[in-house]
Amino acid sequence: MEKFLKSTAAIDSDNPSIKEKAQNLIRGKCETTDKAKSLFYWVRDEIKYNPFVPLEVLENYRASKTLERGQGFCVEKAAVLAAFARAVDIPARLHLADIRNYLISDRLLKVMGTNLFSYHGYTELYINGTWVKATPAFDLKMCQKNRIIPVEFDGQNDAILHSHNLDGKLHIEYVKDHGYREDVPVDEILTAWEKLYGLKAHERLAHSIGKKVKVTKITINQMEWKGD
Repeated sequence: MEKFLKSTAAIDSDNPSIKEKAQNLIRGKCETTDKAKSLFYWVRDEIKYNPFVPLEVLENYRASKTLERGQGFCVEKAAVLAAFARAVDIPARLHLADIRNYLISDRLLKVMGTNLFSYHGYTELYINGTWVKATPAFDLKMCQKNRIIPVEFDGQNDAILHSHNLDGKLHIEYVKDHGYREDVPVDEILTAWEKLYGLKAHERLAHSIGKKVKVTKITINQMEWKGD
């Protein structure tokens, strides 16, 4: 379990802001399940789900940066929860999977060109001798606005995205499992996204969030955009 308690480049559990916030969230709680629940619900609801954020730089995946920003998409939020957990001595890791979102927004569909979300991320916490899945991606306000069933976590059982929404419409389908990682594999994720969505998707995302950039190459190892 030692490697799942260490601070990493993206899951920077030794960052002062991460440590302070995590400790504040578990104050007065003795049971690991109660600590995990407190951490989960704060990340779920206090960090707004936003897929329209720059994806190309390692810095943007760093848990402390997402905490400061107050918003992020699934992988970034999962990294925050993992960092919080490690900061209070709960082993944690990132798990990745491809999912289909059958209720994807028109805006996001225009950017991605598909309803397949490659390398969706969630957190796994080691609680009472078992790895438990915890998916803090969709915040409660976002769920209520879009009639999505929020993910609830009891600290003991797996908490993943629901297959249907409140109206019974098909919502999420888990398609392919990519296993767990000790840290956010940014280069691996960007390589998969470039292959699936193409470079034009990065341009469309940049345009969607108000950036004027033409992407001609992604240097994966350096995590930089090369363009105009």
